[in-house]
Amino acid sequence: MKPIISIIDGISRHPDWRMAEPINMDILPGEQIAICGNNAMGKSRLVEIITGHYPLLRNEVHYGFDNTGTEAGTPTQKRLVSEQMRFISFRDSYGEQDGTYYYQQRWNQHDIDENTPTAGSLLDKIPEFNQGLREKLYSMFALDSVLDKYIISLSSGELRKFQLTRALLTAPRVLILDNPFIGLDAETRKLLKGLLERLTQETELTVILVLSKYDDVPEFITHIIPVEGLKVMPKETRKNFMQNVHTCHEALPQSLAEWIVNLPHKDISSIPFYPQNGGEILNLKDVSIRYGKRTILKDLNWTVCEGERWALQGENGAGKSTLLSLVCADNPQSYACNISLFGHKRGSGESIWQIKRHIGYVSPKMHRTYLRDLPAIDIVASGLSDSVGLYCRPRPEQRDICHKWMEVFGISHLCDRTFLRLSSGEQRLCLLARAFVKDPELLILDEPLHGLDLNNRQRVREIIKLFCQRPHKTLIMVTHYKEELPDCITHNLTLKKNL
Repeated sequence: MKPIISIIDGISRHPDWRMAEPINMDILPGEQIAICGNNAMGKSRLVEIITGHYPLLRNEVHYGFDNTGTEAGTPTQKRLVSEQMRFISFRDSYGEQDGTYYYQQRWNQHDIDENTPTAGSLLDKIPEFNQGLREKLYSMFALDSVLDKYIISLSSGELRKFQLTRALLTAPRVLILDNPFIGLDAETRKLLKGLLERLTQETELTVILVLSKYDDVPEFITHIIPVEGLKVMPKETRKNFMQNVHTCHEALPQSLAEWIVNLPHKDISSIPFYPQNGGEILNLKDVSIRYGKRTILKDLNWTVCEGERWALQGENGAGKSTLLSLVCADNPQSYACNISLFGHKRGSGESIWQIKRHIGYVSPKMHRTYLRDLPAIDIVASGLSDSVGLYCRPRPEQRDICHKWMEVFGISHLCDRTFLRLSSGEQRLCLLARAFVKDPELLILDEPLHGLDLNNRQRVREIIKLFCQRPHKTLIMVTHYKEELPDCITHNLTLKKNL
């Protein structure tokens, strides 16, 4: 049986992107694959080789579908390999259209002009290879409600649904998805797994999922390709792999746990724009946000008091990220709303820096923003000055505290490695360290465990719990996985999508 994809003794041409051993693997017709492994083990590196992004020094990737005669409009028209293989990576985002994406762009409507594409206009450009698939996808992902939305205005979950739809409409022979379930609410994850299963049953589609979270492996997956220590291990059946998967958690070293708990307490009496006697950290009164005819938040009232730990939940498009953008003053409409932060009404003379000095923040959108290939410790240090896109080399005493927080998150050995050469999981840990580095009073974590393996998810949950044990610490955390919430959570706010 001719393999769909085959690599024999593959060695990347670029020395910085080589695996520890030559790659030997094949994927046969009818097999549905999950590439699994912990962070920084080489999963993304393997995918980049499979897709031809990193050419091989010797031999080459062999594709079994390059001359299959797949129809593309006419019975005789054949498609190139590149046309039959689609890859959606973790970092695909808003700026992929023109490369101009910046951190606050989603909420800045003045960026929208006649050249700004809507989700619908981009999808309409894709010819229909599979009659009826478009309607099925639109229905499953409830895309009718976002087709008229500008691409830069989509929520993280809506964007992921758009990306999946666009890829599937091209009727690929091979579909490679990097952590496709992160950022999706539970119902959408279930629907996506069901759709992929039906497509593999009804078509010749081969699905390759790249997963760090083993409990996300769908039932329709037949085989697992483990990646460990930059080595591609022998292919296993799903059943065998899942029976023998290692789930042992490596606890945070006691010395680091004690260091977090025993960090010096801030003298809040000397901190401007912070309540001196505890009380309200955040207060929203009748907050409504509209973009054109679309209502994102309607008459929202919410009070967060010092020391509370909130879980912020809701389906994709319910307004979670918009709400956080109001709190952090990244949204231009934040000054038009009745919002009090740290005991002061928004717009009462505070600067945006006086707001942000109390807030530690991480989100998938922030992850997308960090595109400069600077040393990882400089990225962490940018949290001290709340800069996004502006970087200053840290002073020696600042470097020490940055290095300590990187040690807490298990990435101190990456201090001098440049950010873009880290795996997506290592990048996420780096940005988490950035959120903690200034010892903030309000910690806002939007999907903080995106793309992390089991051990790192457990480690981060423990760090969050320990940090929140200290005085004057308040937490707001967003996740679509209830099991990711630390057990220190005391309150819950669930947003409902406005239709």
